[in-house]
Amino acid sequence: MTENTARPLVLPVAPTRGRLRPLGLDEVRITGGFWARRRHINATATLGHCRDWMEREGWTGNFRAAAEGRIHTDRRGREFADSEIYKLLEAMAWAGPSYDGDVAALTDVIAPAQHPDGYLNTAFGHPGQQPRYSDLEWGHELYCHGHLIQAGVAQARARGEGELTKIARRAADHLCTAFGPGGNQGVCGHPEIETALVELARLTGEQRYLDQAALFLDRRGHGRLADIEFGRAYFQDDLPVRRATALRGHAVRALYLAAGAVDVAVETGDDELLAAVVRQWEATVARRTYLTGGMGSHHRDEAFGDDFVLPPDRAYSETCAGVASVMLAWRLLLATGEPRFADLAERTLFNVIAASPSEDGRSFFYANTLHRRHRGTVPPADRVSPRADSGLRAPWFAVSCCPTNVARTLAQLPAYLATADDDGLQLHQYADAELATSLGDGQGVALRVRTDYPSDGTVAVRISRSPARPWTLSLRVPAWTAGETASLVDPDGNRRTVATGTVQLTRVFRPGDEIRLELPVTPRWIRSDSRIDATRGTVAVQRGPLVYCAESTDLPDGHDVDALRVDPSAAPEDGPDGTVLAPGELAEPHDTAWPYRPVDEATAPTADPEAISLVPYHSWANRGPSTMRVWLPTTPPPTTPTER
Repeated sequence: MTENTARPLVLPVAPTRGRLRPLGLDEVRITGGFWARRRHINATATLGHCRDWMEREGWTGNFRAAAEGRIHTDRRGREFADSEIYKLLEAMAWAGPSYDGDVAALTDVIAPAQHPDGYLNTAFGHPGQQPRYSDLEWGHELYCHGHLIQAGVAQARARGEGELTKIARRAADHLCTAFGPGGNQGVCGHPEIETALVELARLTGEQRYLDQAALFLDRRGHGRLADIEFGRAYFQDDLPVRRATALRGHAVRALYLAAGAVDVAVETGDDELLAAVVRQWEATVARRTYLTGGMGSHHRDEAFGDDFVLPPDRAYSETCAGVASVMLAWRLLLATGEPRFADLAERTLFNVIAASPSEDGRSFFYANTLHRRHRGTVPPADRVSPRADSGLRAPWFAVSCCPTNVARTLAQLPAYLATADDDGLQLHQYADAELATSLGDGQGVALRVRTDYPSDGTVAVRISRSPARPWTLSLRVPAWTAGETASLVDPDGNRRTVATGTVQLTRVFRPGDEIRLELPVTPRWIRSDSRIDATRGTVAVQRGPLVYCAESTDLPDGHDVDALRVDPSAAPEDGPDGTVLAPGELAEPHDTAWPYRPVDEATAPTADPEAISLVPYHSWANRGPSTMRVWLPTTPPPTTPTER
């Protein structure tokens, strides 16, 4: 690994070592297209929506109640409600100076509730409540402290160290005392504190924060938490991190822990630990991940299932797990430089993160199923939704971790686009954007990216500023282009075919030079591994990084999506307004007295072929209650059994 010595200030993740150096929010600006629209809605609608709901539900008021000594009777929300305030603060810090007033106001509410020794929590430790750290399995105290610390780091990097950063540092100092070598030997039931402490160590240069994060990781997997009905694997407390072979248990917990392990491995030079996480990621992506990039197939325990147990209609695929997956993939990309990690991040961003918020940014999916069998009902706009698996996005949940997680991810999204190293600049995610940074020798480089990606596969990169020496521009060629023809056009007009992975162009660039990457974003059929029982006999459609789905809203005469059969022998085609037209038919099934028949019974089409309209998965359920499916049965459909 190389040392990252010259780093910009505004970095959500700032490793001091690694293969690549991330570019900060002060170096990358998204200027248009898919992500600019969503970031605008996030800044102008979602952040205020989250703030208003938390005030309305009393979660913000919990801090006032704690400071005034009435928390034991007046507290509202779940035990982890504090963390949502902190995630909102982090999102606001990344969102820019227009939210400085909101950050200051919320900080003024939080500050009086902090204990003199740095402890800060509204659910424990006050008169009439359970003692501090008396429920490490479910109390989420360290988890809440972690999000507080991340918010403090965000303020320091984005706006300079302020009161929120000071609160966070006092909390971290408390944790190092309370859980250090001579203190409490436990771990939190919900990992999160690990990434936060490492990032604070990176910000401050204080070794004790990194040491404490490493200590929490080393303690994990030795049965320090209770053996609950889901088993200790739910908490990732069944095996030490280094011995695990795949991510397992509660999906968000597992992914947060893995992200923290990468952070510790990078900062301590622990190549063995990094390799262990890479192996777990590889096994999880190969065997436990949905086509959308979603992770987690269990509803009851919000957990990973066994290998290849990926039922579309029971996909939990929590939005927070998508956020955590992107966090992990980004850290692995920075550590190794391997484009496969950016591939998964892209898939997850477009098909999980983008799917959660509604078009107006004021309602959200908590879980992201791949098959909705029944039309949902519109959740009340003025009440909390108790259910995470609603058929429609809800304005707020009793457990509203996902809206704030999406908000902070979109606020910091420009930092996921590009990196630099001593030799040049690397583009990993494609968006209309402007980038300006310095190379390893301190010389400046700037470029302008123009693209309508993912609707269009052309990515044009124009050099705005360049040193008068050769340097390397690297562009990711996504894995989804495999089997298709992608090409690169250099500034001299020379075209060459490029393979999946990374394409590099090394030369003396001049202002005005343009490089064009042309990616084949045509619709194509996708089949699943035959070991995924639930999707045998079906296909899906993907166009570029976007997964598509059938939605009953687009079907005629009251047909439902379960009436669809598609013909994979004919290619799907682009339709109007971003849709895809898939060849197939509508064939309503016939009820019979017995739903099974001999395999040699003749089958034949029951309807004339037609074009079935599919929409991007991220857009479904924006037009009212509907049924939906990603994996589509293939023709010919069964006929009505002959009466015997």
